[in-house]
This record gives sequence, C-alpha cells and structure tokens, in this order.
Amino acid sequence: MEKIIVTGGAGFIGSALVRHLVLDDGVEVIVVDKMTYAANRANIEPAEKTGRCRLVVADICDQARMTDLIKKEAPDQILHLAAESHVDRSISGPHDFIETNVIGTYSMLEAARTYWSSLQGDAKERFRFLHVSTDEVYGSLGAEGLFHETTPYDPSSPYSASKAASDHLAHAWHRTYGLPVVVSNCSNNYGPYHFPEKLIPLVILNALEGKPLPVYGAGSNVRDWLYVDDHARALSLIASQGRLGETYNVGGRNERTNLQVVEAICDALDVLRPTSRSRRELITFVKDRPGHDQRYAIDATKLETELGWRARETFETGLRKTVQWYLDHPDWWQPLRKSVYSGERLGLETNVKA
Repeated sequence: MEKIIVTGGAGFIGSALVRHLVLDDGVEVIVVDKMTYAANRANIEPAEKTGRCRLVVADICDQARMTDLIKKEAPDQILHLAAESHVDRSISGPHDFIETNVIGTYSMLEAARTYWSSLQGDAKERFRFLHVSTDEVYGSLGAEGLFHETTPYDPSSPYSASKAASDHLAHAWHRTYGLPVVVSNCSNNYGPYHFPEKLIPLVILNALEGKPLPVYGAGSNVRDWLYVDDHARALSLIASQGRLGETYNVGGRNERTNLQVVEAICDALDVLRPTSRSRRELITFVKDRPGHDQRYAIDATKLETELGWRARETFETGLRKTVQWYLDHPDWWQPLRKSVYSGERLGLETNVKA
C-alpha cells in the first residue's frame, strides 16, 4: 500500500487532502502536525477511523526529528502543507510565519533529501515531494489578467513573502540537488472544517450569532474561490503525475468581490435559517487591511490540460455546501468560538508584535 506523509494534515486544506487520500484513494497517511490553534484532530477523525491514518504531533522545524521520522516511515511521497497562513496574523506577528514557512520548509526539504539520497531503484524513482503554496506570492492584479505559473513574484504581506521564500527553496532543492520536487500555488480555499478566522467561516458564524459582518474597505477586493475538496483532488494528482521541477496553479475560476461573497452568505443563510430581517443589514465596512492586494485570479489551464483536472464545484454549489456544513456542525465550531478565537479583528497595525 502506498504511504504518504502530509505535513499540516490536521489543518483546513491538509485535512481535506488527508480525507481524500485515505477515503477516496485508499492510501496510508502519516499526518505530521504541530497542533497549533488552527489544527483540530476532529478534522482527520474520519480518516483515522479507517486505521490507515496516524497522527504524529511534531514541529517541522525540528529537522533531526523530521529526518528520523521520514527514515522510519519510508514514504512514497511527502506532501508539505504545514504553514502559518492567515495574512492578518502575519501583520501583527510575523515571526511565526518566518519560522514555520521558511525555516520549516528548509527543514523538510533537507530531511527529505537525506531520505531520498538513501533510496535506490524504483523507490528512488517513485518518491515525490510536493510543496503547497498560495497565489498570494504573485502580488496583486489589476482589473484584467490572470496569474500564470510564469508570473513574477511580488508578495505584499509577511505571509506571502514567507511563502514566496519557501517556494524558491523548494525549486532550488530540485535544481541544485535533484530532489524530485513539484510546487503548487492555489487561490482562496473555502469549505468544511475551515478555522473561523478566515472570511467565509467568520461571516457565516457572525451572521448566525447576529454580530456585525466586517468588510474591509469598500469590499471591492477580488478573490478567486476554490472549494477545498476540489483542491485536495488537484494536490493528489499533482503529486503523482506532475512534472518534476514544475509549478501548477490551482484555481476555481470563481472570481468574486469580498462584498459579493458576504452578500451571498447572507442570502444563503436567509434561505436555510430564516430570520425576521435580512442578514445583509449586519454588513459593516471597516478600515482596510494594510497592504491589501486588490485582486487575485488564477489561470489553471496548465493543470487542466496536462493532468486533466477540473473543479467540480461552482462558487454557488460550494458555498451552499459550506454554509449547510456549519449549520449542521455546531459541535465543531462552537468550542473554537468560545475558547480559541471569538471573531475579534486581527492584523491591526496597533497590534504589531516583534
């Protein structure tokens, strides 16, 4: 049976990938996760119940431990998703982003190189290292155009700068050492099990509780939205069939302004959980995020033509599934709102920490 290590596998995108690999592809998965605030073991419970998924609580920055773990587990692939990922948190506390996203990626690449160098024959030919990144490394688009794999990097936030650095490390380890690396860059993900600091789950939960729905600036910033299960399928495909040393962009072709997203959530909730007043009345415009990129949009043509991937969910179908999941799973999100993150504004310049 194929064995895969997934770093950050108890987080949002990582757990969707783990569930896909175990439940759909039938492989064995070792989840490596530090279990920080955004990780949740409940996210991988369906995979663990099969007996083909195990959690190892560890820090990817511990290179010696990663080297020992990879040697012991002898995986066919390493899918590296562990990262600090929230732009607002990177503004108020950039240190953790540099530590995890840059140093942690270096640690994983070196540990993987040590293991791969020891392999021979088919095992060495079969091994792959997938580095999972973001479209935010490309910076901001104007009203027209799309991000391509050849778009120059122009990161705006500490988060995107840390991910850009990690992308460059991954490519360098392939070019310098021959490590069989593939890189992916994705647009904004949404779906079940999304920690409620990000726009869509935050708005869903605030709206359910009758709280203000904060929209940065005029709400005109545009994002390309990708349903997380579609992304998980893409990552499995890229890791197995992507050309070594290449980058593949993953996007849903679902551009929406932030205001349109918030309004769509309000409308969906008004249908699924009606109240006497429209939830659009809760929309509140707040001071914009520092360095807020205006528009992201991914061209996924390379992934679609080379590997045959297609997004299955439109924004409308994916959003309805997402809203319904949060309505059906208060047992998952209520403890987080009470004890981990209650929805307060993050990333204000007055909150900057060394």
